[in-house]
Amino acid sequence: MSAERAAIVTGASSGIGLAIARVLAEEGFALTMAARRPEKLDAAVAGLAADGFDVQAVAANIADEAEIQKVVEAHRARHGRLDVLVNNAGVGVGATVAEIQTKRLDMQLDINLRSIILFYRECIGMLREAAAEHKNVLVVNTSSISGKHGEAWLSVYSAAKHGVVGWTESMNKELGAEGIKSTALCPAFVDTPMTDFVKEHVAPEDMIRPEDIAESVRFLLRVSPACIVPEVTFVRPGDAL
Repeated sequence: MSAERAAIVTGASSGIGLAIARVLAEEGFALTMAARRPEKLDAAVAGLAADGFDVQAVAANIADEAEIQKVVEAHRARHGRLDVLVNNAGVGVGATVAEIQTKRLDMQLDINLRSIILFYRECIGMLREAAAEHKNVLVVNTSSISGKHGEAWLSVYSAAKHGVVGWTESMNKELGAEGIKSTALCPAFVDTPMTDFVKEHVAPEDMIRPEDIAESVRFLLRVSPACIVPEVTFVRPGDAL
C-alpha cells in the first residue's frame, strides 16, 4: 500500500539530514534515506525504524548520475509518490586558490550543486503529480551561510552553495505556480561531523544544533500553499549578518 505522503532525504545518515528525516517521519512521511556509507546509513535508518517509522535505506554516491537515478527509482518502487525532496548531501574541502585540486573541485561541485539539479530533473514527474493533488510540495536545498557571503579558503564550497541559492530562486520562478515550493537553508556552523575542522576554534556547544535546522522544515510543512519561503538563514549569537 502506498504511503499518503513520502519524502527523499540525501545526506541522511547523520547531522542535519538525519535530524530532518526524523522530523519528516514524525510528521507522517514515509522515507527514503540516502547517504554514501552503507554502515552509517543502515544504523541511522535502524534507529528510525525502531521507533516505528516507515523508512528505507539506499546507499549511493550522488556525485554519480546513475546513483541518483538509483535512489529515485528505489523510492518510486516502494512509495510511488514524492511530496518532499530534501537535497542535503554536501561536502566541503578547504584550500587556497593556488592549492585547489581539480579532483576536489569537481567533487564539491558535483555533490553540492550538480546533484541537486539532477535530483530535481529525476523527481519532477512525481513532484508534479503530488502538486496537482495538494499544491503544497516542498523541496529543501541545504545551502550555507557561505552561500550568502563568500569565504576565503572555502571558496569552491562557497561558490557551489551560492549556486544552490540561485538554483532555488530559479526553481521557485519555474515551478512555484504549480504548487512546488523550494527553500534554501543557509546555516552558519552546525554541530555535525562536517564542522569538526573548526571545533578547536568554535566549541561544539556554541554551534547551531542539527535539530534547529530540522525544526525549520516542520514549519515549512505547515505554511499554506499560498506561501513560499525562498530561504532561511541561521546564525549564531554575535555573528555578523
